[in-house]
Amino acid sequence: MSEGSLSLWAEEDLVARRILLVRGQKVMLDADLAMLYGVETRALVQSLKRNMQRFPEDFMFQLTEEEWEVLRSQSVISKGRGGRRYAPYAFTEHGALMLASILNSQRAIEVGILVVRAFVRLRELLAGNKELAAKLDELERKLSTHDQAITGLIDTVRQLMSPPAREKRPIGFIVKPENDQ
Repeated sequence: MSEGSLSLWAEEDLVARRILLVRGQKVMLDADLAMLYGVETRALVQSLKRNMQRFPEDFMFQLTEEEWEVLRSQSVISKGRGGRRYAPYAFTEHGALMLASILNSQRAIEVGILVVRAFVRLRELLAGNKELAAKLDELERKLSTHDQAITGLIDTVRQLMSPPAREKRPIGFIVKPENDQ
């Protein structure tokens, strides 16, 4: 692996770590994208508002107060001084790419490609995890039936190991009653 491809992988990894799961969708927050694109969050949001028609709900949405609070409690969003006055925007893969196109800078184009690659890699990882989960479920089902068979086998062996119950014979002489003769 060349040095250039190693740094590209590291950059993709940095982007991938900024992808969050919100409302069942993989998204990146406006502040993270602004940092990656090399612009201020305020400038990114201004560009977004000038081009809202390019961002349908499946490209971008604004977090609710509850979602924002949960993310802040997880330290994803800074709690420092001069914080935000509004909930951040969350961008899906398509929204992040659209955002790169409206920012129209060389850095935004390069990072937009990295963002798409990071989302694709995350999708591949999740698909691999689904396959692994399915295989584990299948193995668990097989083990469950094997466990039942093994338990039955052990019970049978234990029964065979225990000696059969014998009729006890009395010790000593047995005197037969006179009438039986």
